[in-house]
Amino acid sequence: MQGSLFEGAWARVGRPSAAAVCLLLLLAGVPACDPDGASRKTARLPPRNTSRPRTNLPMPPVGGAQTADLARQGWTLLDGRRSTFEDFRGRVLVLDFYATYCPPCREEIPHLNALQRRFGADGLQVVGLNVGGPEDRAKVPDFVKELKIAYPLGNPDDSLTDIFFADETAIPQTYVFDRRGRLVRRFVGYDPSVPAQLEKAIQEAVSSES
Repeated sequence: MQGSLFEGAWARVGRPSAAAVCLLLLLAGVPACDPDGASRKTARLPPRNTSRPRTNLPMPPVGGAQTADLARQGWTLLDGRRSTFEDFRGRVLVLDFYATYCPPCREEIPHLNALQRRFGADGLQVVGLNVGGPEDRAKVPDFVKELKIAYPLGNPDDSLTDIFFADETAIPQTYVFDRRGRLVRRFVGYDPSVPAQLEKAIQEAVSSES
């Protein structure tokens, strides 16, 4: 069974519980709850009532318009343009959720740059989405220059963040979607084992039919 953003269970039931997210991803063949990922380097989204901004925002009402159709959810790019999942039908999409203060997020970016250069002509699009909150977003322009980020960056819709962080708030989190919008791999954290696994997932996705 495959998980699809456009036709899957999330779009039918509204906000999922953490257990539901794990179950759906496991049914899709995505090791969302793989204990091997626990050893990877991660940073945590800040808890409530601290000096850092809260980034896992309150859940929208169950069955609300934002959760009813994930294909229409998306993010706002740094230049103000809107993108949704629907815009990437026929392409391979990699979503990377990051914050500028996250060391493993920084470690992952050179590899994401290389993947975009290598597979961009084959239909790959990497998009970085900041989940560090308003204070962190102000640091993104300098972050882009420092790391020479070669793919688009944006800010995810609150409801999108809620769904993808329902069961785990560690970052980075990196999602690979094939040309049909199916989630084919999820990575939580970053360590030396991730680059080869991520590249393999992308190679298989770009080779798949639209």
